[in-house]
Amino acid sequence: MNGQSQQAKGLLLSTIGGLALTSDIPLIRLAEGEAWSVLALRSAVTFVAAIVIWLVWRAFSPKVPSLIPGLPGLAVATLYGLGSITFITAVYSTSTANLVFILAFNTMFSALLAWIFLGERMRPATMIAMAAMIFGVAIIVWDSIGTGNLLGDFMALCSAFFIASAITITRASDREMGFTPLIGVIFPALVALLFIAEGGYRIDAPWWIILNGAVMMPLAFFFLGTAPRYIPGGEVAMFYLLETVLAPVWVWLIFSEKPTANSLIGGTILIVALVAHSLWQLYDGRRVRTVPEQIPL
Repeated sequence: MNGQSQQAKGLLLSTIGGLALTSDIPLIRLAEGEAWSVLALRSAVTFVAAIVIWLVWRAFSPKVPSLIPGLPGLAVATLYGLGSITFITAVYSTSTANLVFILAFNTMFSALLAWIFLGERMRPATMIAMAAMIFGVAIIVWDSIGTGNLLGDFMALCSAFFIASAITITRASDREMGFTPLIGVIFPALVALLFIAEGGYRIDAPWWIILNGAVMMPLAFFFLGTAPRYIPGGEVAMFYLLETVLAPVWVWLIFSEKPTANSLIGGTILIVALVAHSLWQLYDGRRVRTVPEQIPL
């Protein structure tokens, strides 16, 4: 696969995964459940869905990806599992605005870790796009910064760091990690069960969590987990910011929580920056390959 095809595939995978991820918070809210109960059901359903998909794939093709490819796969699975725990904790411990803002640091963490451990040099266009996205997120939550719970804010920061670390390891190993994040959710499921045993189980509308865990999260984790094989981790991380833009829109449509003017302005900046950067990547890759080689005289 040539460089342009790799870029296009990475961008497509990241886009699908990022869009699927935007449904996570609305579906969790629709379920009307207790945090540990939601985490247990969401994780268990995702794990079962991953196993079923893997078995079906294996029945039709011998080239099915490994569930956990070696030690790098185990590290990635653990990091995604920890990220699930901190994410659900943050959903129930801080404001949505604070949560999505802090999760946006996933992009910065990914680029920083790739620079430190992988030696990936950030191109100026990527740095500009990242700056524009962070500025857009800051506009979205300007009125809400500081209103959330300190523990929830810290958990959101941990979630962003865990995801960025998993993306970096995936990029470094160059292994197929599509199923690995889905298998990693078994860890938070087991942890949640311990808390449920003490505090009890409660989810008023569990079908929303089943939809989330069986369909949306497998789509999001599989595609976002595979994308770092084709494009740099910092660029994959930018697609996690789609949740920052679209999750408040879905909440507005479902729960009639009208977004503020700041949300609309910041969301526009984010989408324009993301689309412009993706189009530039495709154009630049095509331009480089169409420049004729100069024959030395």
